Amino acid sequence: MINSMTGYGRSEFVINSELYCIEIKTLNSKHIDVNLKTPSIYRQRESEIRQIIAKNLKRGKIDVFIWQQKKQNISNYKINTEMLNLYYKQASDFNKERNKNQTWLTRLLKREKDILPAILNMPDIVQKVEDETSKDNWKEIRQGLIIAIESVKNFREQEGAKLQSDIVGAINNIKKLHKILTPISKKRIDRVKNKLKNNIMQLEGVSIDINRLEQELIYYLEKQDINEEIVRLEAHLDYFLSVIKEDSPNGKKLGFISQELGREINTIGSKASDLEMQKLVVKMKDELEKIKEQLLNVL
Repeated sequence: MINSMTGYGRSEFVINSELYCIEIKTLNSKHIDVNLKTPSIYRQRESEIRQIIAKNLKRGKIDVFIWQQKKQNISNYKINTEMLNLYYKQASDFNKERNKNQTWLTRLLKREKDILPAILNMPDIVQKVEDETSKDNWKEIRQGLIIAIESVKNFREQEGAKLQSDIVGAINNIKKLHKILTPISKKRIDRVKNKLKNNIMQLEGVSIDINRLEQELIYYLEKQDINEEIVRLEAHLDYFLSVIKEDSPNGKKLGFISQELGREINTIGSKASDLEMQKLVVKMKDELEKIKEQLLNVL
């Protein structure tokens, strides 16, 4: 069974009354390309996270987001005491020296007890603290990552089932066209042979060596014969259907088989100097293009 490279997974869990979220998004890619966005405390874990992702998701463009939904409370802020002391000293000195000037600042700082509330409104006094997640939480984070990965796998399987249905349908359409093509190709050889013989026999004033004529006809018809291509095409179609049932990942292998299908169909088209056969070849190519487009997203 095939899996899609498109997927989405999410996990939410609580650690020490704080809500954490892990989100994974995947798209198709020839190789694995992991993009991580995590809290700074987990930067040292990036290599391990990448290994877990690569082992489980195999291939694709993969975005991983890990974050903590923080609560806004008083513990998220602190007073910069160094700046506070600096502002306080400057304001006190200024108040003593310029006490006679009734400016808005001196009126604000007229009494000693008025200085502190005013300073607390100054820039850089109250600062927001970025919480660092405890290193002891890695076990829970890793488990949450595994849960999100399993969610992605389930999504990929569901999408893969839809892809497989479409791809198998297109392969079966080619097989139907192949069955129509086979008897036409046999009749075509006899028709071409008889037509050539008749045209040659109608030539006037020409001496014809019947044995040599038969040899030349055989040589010519061998080049026109597409029986080998038809047999190989059927074999590739059957092989494709067997591989698609194998455990994923099998997208690259199916891609190689589709290339072989294209070669045989193109060869049939180049050899078949027959309108009815050319129409069948065009229909085969159309179905094969649908398959190749779908395979770009197969894991």
